[in-house]
Amino acid sequence: MIFWFSGTGNSFYTAKSIAQQNDLKLISISAAVNSGADIYEYALEDGEIIGFVFPVYAWAPPKMVLDFISKLKLKNYSSNYTFCVPTCGRNVGNTVKVMEKCLNKININLSAGFSIIMPNNYIVIGNVDSKDKESQKLAQAEKTLKNISQIISERKTGMFNVIKGPFPRLFTVVNPLFNKYAVKTESFYATDKCNGCGICEKVCTSKSIKVDKRPKWGKECTQCLACINFCPTKATQFGKGTEKKGRYTNPNVRISELSE
Repeated sequence: MIFWFSGTGNSFYTAKSIAQQNDLKLISISAAVNSGADIYEYALEDGEIIGFVFPVYAWAPPKMVLDFISKLKLKNYSSNYTFCVPTCGRNVGNTVKVMEKCLNKININLSAGFSIIMPNNYIVIGNVDSKDKESQKLAQAEKTLKNISQIISERKTGMFNVIKGPFPRLFTVVNPLFNKYAVKTESFYATDKCNGCGICEKVCTSKSIKVDKRPKWGKECTQCLACINFCPTKATQFGKGTEKKGRYTNPNVRISELSE
């Protein structure tokens, strides 16, 4: 089974592609967390492959992913082949090491880890890629996905094909600061372009948005920016820096797949 977390669809598409090629079940991390359960318990079949697919937030896994793992209980686990695939715009820092440490705390060993470059979507800092660059990244991602899926199907261990980037340890140190100061909802708002369609409420990974003519944000947030990038009228904004920037969602993913 593959446990996935995704804001604008890159990680879901990655998880879905690997799942289809390896006949694996898909489990939404955000759906599990938002269920309010104290423990996330799943029964494994004999020899079942375990995967974790998620985006990189400030050079580490999203806090929701780590919180999920801390409460994860896998029945019948017996050194099952376990992999992780963080998706990123450029590099992942020490994301896989953070993931490995988190899994070790619940006595799960990471057999392999991969990173895959996808189009940018975090427009609070920076902007989306040009259409040409977006197409190039998506085309290369397809090739990378096939290679990753093949390695997983063969259950090759010790395979860590990860683009860490420069100074990975230094960059990953930024993550606690990101979680403390950047992951907040006060700066979200909707302009007069809002038509009350409710898409932002459907795609919110924290289920923090409620739409009554216009969206209102609660306190919980993962900073996934799904509410901004999926908004069909570009009404949803964060602070003063996103209004003139582009928007990106994975073209191979439907809103219904993320909000199920």
